[in-house]
Amino acid sequence: MAYYPPTSSEQWSGPPTYNESNENYSSIEYDDYSNGYPDASRDPIRQIQKTISAKNDSTLITNEVVLNRVTSGKKPAISAARGDAVKKKLELDKIEPSIKPFSGDSLGSKNPVTLSEKFQAWMINEGNRAIFFGVWIILHCLVFGLAFLNFLFGDNLNNARATFGITYPIARSAALVLHVDASMILFPVCRNLVSLLRNTPLNSVVPFDKNITFHKAIGWSILFFSIVHTVAHWVNFARVAISLNGGIVLWLKLNFLTGPGATGYVMLISLLIMVYTALEKNRRAHFNRFWYLHHLFIPFFGAWAFHGAFCMIPADRAPQCKDIAVFWKYWIASGVIYIGERILREVRSKAPTYVSKVIMHPSKVLEIQIKKEGIKTQAGQYVFINCPEVSRWEWHPFTLTSAPEEEYISLHIRIVGDFTEALAKALGCNLNEKQKQTKDNRGVSAVDISANNPALRKTILVDGPFGSASEDVFKFEVAILVGAGIGVTPFASILKSIWYRVNYPKDSTKLRKAYFFWICRDYKAFEWFQSLLAAIEEQDLNQFIEIQIYLTGRLSDADIGNIMMNDDGNVIDTITGLRAPTHYGRPDWDKIFTNMRDLYPATDIGVFFCGPKPLGRALHTKSNLWSQGFEGGTRFYYGKENF
Repeated sequence: MAYYPPTSSEQWSGPPTYNESNENYSSIEYDDYSNGYPDASRDPIRQIQKTISAKNDSTLITNEVVLNRVTSGKKPAISAARGDAVKKKLELDKIEPSIKPFSGDSLGSKNPVTLSEKFQAWMINEGNRAIFFGVWIILHCLVFGLAFLNFLFGDNLNNARATFGITYPIARSAALVLHVDASMILFPVCRNLVSLLRNTPLNSVVPFDKNITFHKAIGWSILFFSIVHTVAHWVNFARVAISLNGGIVLWLKLNFLTGPGATGYVMLISLLIMVYTALEKNRRAHFNRFWYLHHLFIPFFGAWAFHGAFCMIPADRAPQCKDIAVFWKYWIASGVIYIGERILREVRSKAPTYVSKVIMHPSKVLEIQIKKEGIKTQAGQYVFINCPEVSRWEWHPFTLTSAPEEEYISLHIRIVGDFTEALAKALGCNLNEKQKQTKDNRGVSAVDISANNPALRKTILVDGPFGSASEDVFKFEVAILVGAGIGVTPFASILKSIWYRVNYPKDSTKLRKAYFFWICRDYKAFEWFQSLLAAIEEQDLNQFIEIQIYLTGRLSDADIGNIMMNDDGNVIDTITGLRAPTHYGRPDWDKIFTNMRDLYPATDIGVFFCGPKPLGRALHTKSNLWSQGFEGGTRFYYGKENF
């Protein structure tokens, strides 16, 4: 049950949320509280909207009028002093957070110099992952090397070596490595298992947040050793065909008309299709194709189960075929757990969920609110959702934007592909025509279609939630949260949960300060998130959260005119309506990390990111660069959303 704060004027302060009073919002509500939905009048989220909206109404109206003047060609009258101030404001400087470094030589200014300190700094973000993957590579080398020596010098394989030569031990050694890979390939995609293990001490040794990266690495290993195994057997079959004077006809028969050959090509073709469609460029462009064709792992493993069962190359002495068909021994553990996960997904997805509200935000961002039915969440987690109206088999991951303290789960989804467009249409959003807006009794622009179209109450199946790196934000005293564009979604949940924990603490939290950076090209993309940030500023009297907004896109003449007309020295930013200023240009991360390190010596700082890869790589690099390995140094721990 969510906690509802006091509503008296002396004590009440509501949680941060989204403002739906803007005329640009098209809201579609299913307010069927007879099915157990909370009373909207008690919801502090709705109450704080009115406060924020009332304070910003005049600013929004003024902005609209000035924008109309500029776009109509009328040049606003601006004094020289105001123009100079605006010119200074619009300089594309790299602005660091409003924190002041210590003067003089401080502990924070010391960089790791000794080899030991450099190693300790490297271990902060790279050590566990590098050691884990290094051990995995060494394991592959050992398995291949020892198997090669066994098949090369084994006294029970003389006939095979005499017939096929060096390519026989190569093919058999590659096959053994493939069996090891098959034993592990499914573990990283067992999401419930990974979420469970990442909350154990084992997470400090095994990088569970890199589960998808590990899955891909095993996939590339399977592809490589499959090619080695296939080419080696091509040579083996060629030698047999030559020795029997069978020519190309016999070579083709050995490849396609024998049990090992036929099953091998089923496996190889399935593998090549899965790898090609899983390449990032292809997967992003055609996700549906990737999703369905990746299920070729079923015939892939099915053919593998029979591939070695034909005893095509027997040993010299009896029992000659004792080591055939051993695939199941390697695959059984991960296979059983994976099948259990799929069954759990089907069972859990049958739990009743009700879409209580759908909002179409500006910049084609769809918000879905789903009533909780026994779903326990934590800030920063994600879920997989399925809409049977769109596709019975498609499941897509989305980050939760609701706080655990709220009585519903919410998702903010950018409409960019076939699935998201179909989902929006299935939920009643018309993307081609501007929907007619009406005012409900709370003054919210909305279209209530539930009464006239009860069939639009679509069922959304939910699988999860699952853990992610952002879930660890409360394990640090200081957190740097960086979201780019729609990558802000995990931090919506975290910021709201921080607000609840600070204002209505139930359990102690280690977090003492959070810095939130949002980087976006188009300022209009801030509109759906503006009310949450405004509510945080309104209620964050102790400045627990510091907000920094960076606009990287080029401003139009109309936008510049709007800023100049409204830049009258108020503390409210013209574009966002927040007290936090909007910076123009990209952040200077070196300045930011330097200031953080000087302000928080001997502190572990969590750096959490969601957004495009180039920015993620930059933050990862800066976290390593500015971390200090000596005792009493500041350490930056980098974490990234990774589905």
